[in-house]
Amino acid sequence: MINKTVSNVQEALKGVADGMTFMLGGFGLCGIPENAIAELVRLGIKDITCISNNAGVDDFGLGLLLQKHQIKKMISSYVGENDEFERQMLSGELEVELTPQGTLAEKCRAAQAGFPAFYTPAGYGTEVAKGKETREFDGKMYVLEPAFKADFSFVKAWKGDEAGNLIFKGTARNFNPCMCGAAKITVAEVEELLPAGSLDPNQVHIPGIFVQRIFQGEKFEKRIEQRTVRTKK
Repeated sequence: MINKTVSNVQEALKGVADGMTFMLGGFGLCGIPENAIAELVRLGIKDITCISNNAGVDDFGLGLLLQKHQIKKMISSYVGENDEFERQMLSGELEVELTPQGTLAEKCRAAQAGFPAFYTPAGYGTEVAKGKETREFDGKMYVLEPAFKADFSFVKAWKGDEAGNLIFKGTARNFNPCMCGAAKITVAEVEELLPAGSLDPNQVHIPGIFVQRIFQGEKFEKRIEQRTVRTKK
């Protein structure tokens, strides 16, 4: 069986360069590839395009890349929790492409499946559809959306094995599965890395064929984006 394990995050990100397009899993701060993001910050690569549901918060997640002005363009569906993102977007420093959340997920899945494009009703008649082909099916209008093209996909999983098979936990599953195999190279960081064949095949969410590199992450913070608690009586 092929062993896709790399020893650390530095080896996992070998080949990243300025101007590349990256997919990054996660929803808010849930299930984000923390180690990969930290390494991108350390490497200082710039002019990158990031495809991610959102941009994290100011001092964590993709917000760390924004602080260093490493991101040239963000393709996201929700960006309301990051003040620096707002500042850069309004000042024209950051190019932003807002995409309906379901469309963003499907653009990832289409790339994963090898489909060049798909039709969706989401966004028809709005700015989202400007410059795009539209077509009517059964009396309803649809917009042609191209699949994403990315150089690297960075995902976070709960468990993985040396063959690249992955299991996600709870809501950390979010955008991570559909980004696996949707780029030229998929890098998975996992909380627990096991020998090949250790995972129950019936529990595997993503088979190893969609993953090129896997490593065991460390020092996961797993921050909570919005904490709400009851007041003491």
